[in-house]
Amino acid sequence: MTHLAFHDPLWLLGLLALPLVVWLRGRRRISVLLVPFSAAWHRPSLMTPSRWPVGVGLIGLGLLIVALARPQKVEDRREVNSEGYDILLAIDLSTSMRAEDYERDGERINRLQAVKPVVQAFIDRRPMDRIGIVLFSGRAYTMAPLTFDHEWLGRQLERVRIGMIEDGTAIGDGLGVALTRLEQAKRETGGKRMGAFVVLLTDGANNRGSLSPEQAAELAKSRGVPVYTIGAGKDGYVPVPVYDENNRKMGYRRMLSDIDEGSLRNIAESTGGKFFRSTDLDTVEGAFKAIDKAQKIEFQAKSFLITTELFWWAAGPALLLLIVSAAFARPTWRKEAFA
Repeated sequence: MTHLAFHDPLWLLGLLALPLVVWLRGRRRISVLLVPFSAAWHRPSLMTPSRWPVGVGLIGLGLLIVALARPQKVEDRREVNSEGYDILLAIDLSTSMRAEDYERDGERINRLQAVKPVVQAFIDRRPMDRIGIVLFSGRAYTMAPLTFDHEWLGRQLERVRIGMIEDGTAIGDGLGVALTRLEQAKRETGGKRMGAFVVLLTDGANNRGSLSPEQAAELAKSRGVPVYTIGAGKDGYVPVPVYDENNRKMGYRRMLSDIDEGSLRNIAESTGGKFFRSTDLDTVEGAFKAIDKAQKIEFQAKSFLITTELFWWAAGPALLLLIVSAAFARPTWRKEAFA
């Protein structure tokens, strides 16, 4: 943040005296030459005063007063010493995420529609962290690598749709890809990844992929990466919309929610994270707020000021204007006075 300040602002009161100088000068009717016994031969027509040098001189005096007040450009700089977290969000995109067992403003919405704005709010609350997104269903893909560009990340999140990936629930692969994206040598100490964690959100049980949830959890534990797991959706039978070939909703079918709560709890507890069961919109929001609070860095910032003196930007023109005023303020003698 940059602003203009005066080191000695009391000098600016001198600007109030300039109108007085103009008034006093205006009360002089004729110029007087301080020459002994000259009153007998002095004539008013002997010389003609010029007005514009007076104006130039007043501007010069004004600038000189401003210079004496020492104008300064002050820059407020902040230096952040602490580093933020690296966070990978692993989000399930299996067909079961279409289940409409959440509500917003009295309207039924599916699980992905419920989760997306909550994830966006979580990203917005962590401006100092690098965040990436991994999507998984039958396979796992990196949608966004770790980035500080949260505006771009939000645009990518908005593009997420169910059906982007072949169906299935590869929880182990989703967590495995997230851990791979967190590999960074300069943030590792003794084989442990420092300052990173994973948020894994799913509504099902692992049924695809080359890596089991237990193997992925063991990998996260060995690297020292906490995994926070969120089981989304209600228990029992839930309504899932049925679409025709033109993607038009035809109706609903009942589907049994099959969240593997035991596996998700084991992943969280074995890695130092926490498991959350989110059966409605409030509990989803509560889960992300709890994670945000648990993994928060209080940044230590050092503030300092950079001051640039602007004295000569006013003093230089002031001296120049005063010299010009003095040079042209001499009376102009008329030739006829000596004729």
